[in-house]
Formats: sequence, C-alpha cells, structure tokens
Amino acid sequence: QVSLVESGGGVVQAGDSLRLSCTASGGAFSTYTLAWFRQAPAKDREFVAAIRRLATYTYYAGSVKGRFTISRDNTNLYLQMNSLQPEDTAVYYCAAAFGLRYDYDKIENYDYWGQGTQVTVSS
Repeated sequence: QVSLVESGGGVVQAGDSLRLSCTASGGAFSTYTLAWFRQAPAKDREFVAAIRRLATYTYYAGSVKGRFTISRDNTNLYLQMNSLQPEDTAVYYCAAAFGLRYDYDKIENYDYWGQGTQVTVSS
C-alpha cells in the first residue's frame, strides 16, 4: 500500500513558476511508474506527465511539454512548472502504478492517488 501526499500548490500570476512535490510512504516506491494528473473545475481529470521507475523514461501531455518537467528521487515525485498560464489552473494529483509500461495517460491504469493540491494561475 502506497500513500501519496502532494504539496507546493498556490496562487501565482501568469508566467510564474511553481514546483509541486509528492511524498510517498509505504510500498516499494522506486518500482512504481509515477504520474501527475490535473482536474480543472467542471472538467475531467487529465494526464499531465509520467516517469518510469529509475527515471528511465518521461512522457508529457502536449499542452505542458516544454514548460513542465517531471522528476523523482527515492521517496518523492516532483513537477516543475514554468511559464504557467491561466489554463493550468486545476487541482493537481500524483498517482502511482506498479510496473506500468504503456498507456501512461490512462487514469484507470493507476493504483494509488494523492488527495490533490490546488494550483491557481491568474492573468
């Protein structure tokens, strides 16, 4: 059983940066594929970025590629967000999936979720 807790959200202006963190406890964290998803008001949860175990592979949604960077260490997952825009406003969730090697953007493939952290970008 893996427990995930996000932090680092806040209110920023367009063009600013934020770094989200997700701290894990329990389970063999290093063996999991990890990802960030987000959910804006009245919208479905959507994929943002994923990183394989040992950070051997990263995958990004087209809307954030070049602006966001996903990374990990032994117990934490990170999302560096640069050049934030109002459309990035959402609750951001981290997720973990054991042994996932494809379809990183599919919500149903993830076994564990955090409670989310709010990111608000004003224009």
